[in-house]
Amino acid sequence: MATLGRDVVFEDFFPSMMEKLGSEGFLKELKNGFRALMDKEREVITFESLKRNSALLGLEGMSDDELMCMLREGDLNGDDCLNEKEFCVLMVRLSPDLMEKSRMWFAQSIENDLM
Repeated sequence: MATLGRDVVFEDFFPSMMEKLGSEGFLKELKNGFRALMDKEREVITFESLKRNSALLGLEGMSDDELMCMLREGDLNGDDCLNEKEFCVLMVRLSPDLMEKSRMWFAQSIENDLM
């Protein structure tokens, strides 16, 4: 289980998805999720598009403040929107198991480069 915002808790299916789909398939699914949530004209997730499509993520009960907090959490360039890369990074960061595995892969990669 992972926590999003103050009171929203979701079950983390990402590790099992990664296992079944592989990294390329998993990334494709994240990108599909991004496209489902994005503002079609601007091609980014805005507050309005997130609010309008939040039920797709099971987040229909989130307040405006919680949705804005989610946007701010993932907004790396300060434009109050999420581009595809920011969305994918945020989704991985919200998965404790994927974060742990990515730390392990990173450490292994560094270790292999040093040998």
